[in-house]
Amino acid sequence: MAWTTPGNLSAEVHETHTGLVALLGERAYKAKKALVTEFLDFRTAQQREEACAHEIELNSRLAPDSYLGLAHFSGVEGEPPEPVIVMRRYPDTCRLTYLVRHGTPVEAHLVSIAETLASFHAGAARGDAIDACGTADAVAARWQANIDELHHHAVLAPGLIDEVWHLASQYISGRSALFSQRIADRRIVDGHADLLTDDIFCMPEGPVLLDCLEFDDRLRYVDGLDDVAFLAMDLEYLGRKDLAEFLLDHYRRAAGETAPVTLADFYIAYRAVVRAKVDCVRVAQGHPEAAEDAQRHIDIALDHLRAATVRLVMVGGGPGTGKTTLSRALAEPLGAQVISTDDVRRELQSAGVISGAVGEPEAGLYSAENVAAVYDAVLQRARHHLERGETVILDATWRDAHQRERVRRLAGETQALVVELSCHVPVRDAAARTVSRGPTSSDATPEIAARLAQADDAWPQAHRIDTGGPLAESVAEARKAVFETPVALR
Repeated sequence: MAWTTPGNLSAEVHETHTGLVALLGERAYKAKKALVTEFLDFRTAQQREEACAHEIELNSRLAPDSYLGLAHFSGVEGEPPEPVIVMRRYPDTCRLTYLVRHGTPVEAHLVSIAETLASFHAGAARGDAIDACGTADAVAARWQANIDELHHHAVLAPGLIDEVWHLASQYISGRSALFSQRIADRRIVDGHADLLTDDIFCMPEGPVLLDCLEFDDRLRYVDGLDDVAFLAMDLEYLGRKDLAEFLLDHYRRAAGETAPVTLADFYIAYRAVVRAKVDCVRVAQGHPEAAEDAQRHIDIALDHLRAATVRLVMVGGGPGTGKTTLSRALAEPLGAQVISTDDVRRELQSAGVISGAVGEPEAGLYSAENVAAVYDAVLQRARHHLERGETVILDATWRDAHQRERVRRLAGETQALVVELSCHVPVRDAAARTVSRGPTSSDATPEIAARLAQADDAWPQAHRIDTGGPLAESVAEARKAVFETPVALR
């Protein structure tokens, strides 16, 4: 809520559910309301003064020239003076929200913001108490608290909320190793935790980032990627997903960030859920129009949770069917790691782990013992990547039903979505390809291709991919199968 008073001081008063901001000339005066909520207690002037001082201290990390100090409004006789935060006032036309909505180019500003955040995170406080907020259990608890709030307010369809929680908890429960690695890499920091376009001003001297989360230190102890994901989410909410991706790309470069893309999607979804909760609170406060905002935010959350889903993709077929070519072509659009049985076999052979002659299926290098060693290594590597949030493509013949079942078990253990693709071309074409292709790690000959084509176990679960035509068509067909495989609620 806001009131504007005409005059040369451009006076305005803005009200939030916890405070008042008076804008007067070149200054802004921010006061706390005397209230108590689930998260804060501002009932006494002393409590409000301590909260104001804490807010100034925290925000001076990123905006030291904006928070000018603590002052007091004279109180009613007999009442203590009211503490207020004195801030520099910035023009609304420099607000990032205003610039984005008016189509002003902001890419240069976003580069500066990304670099500012990367530098801020590099120097931010760290420690055991902060790291404790980055564990899988702590992340799950924050999600659960927000999900409970969404159910409590009954603004959004329960089925949507359940799907959000299913996808989020699936990601978390299968990614303990990833969250542990983030802690080991010192990526959990005392951050900003409330980066919104409304609180960022793009000034000639550089970006000004205001109003960090101050009422609960634990909620400010976040992964640096989570911190920047909040702003990326808000840019997407304004209809500029391109700018969100631009910001994240530049932050990754500036911060030396190597996290899997699924983690960024996961945190964007989390921040969208947080904003959906705030929208629901606004509905409860008498703003029914906020229900539409809540729906838009939950839609963003679902989109990114689906994108964050870690997948384990089997790409199978006999020699010469194009499974390796398809696997490599799929890797980039899926952001996936490719693990090939042919490559692993060569590595194990070079290391002396397996040995034997080539040329005969189920003998020599391809004996049952050697094949088992190869598949053990393949699945071990796949587990490593899946637990760290990376989609994996497994390039093998997959003609053995037992090995396929092992992959399905691995997917269940790592909370990954299994997708099964089977490549097919006429046997004569497959045999011809084994002759005409360049150097590969495969030992297959035309004769082996023909024999294996007759020996496959039935694979009814697989999506059949015709790899006899142009590669682009096969990739499109495979991508469709990957993204249309449903994520069933368990």
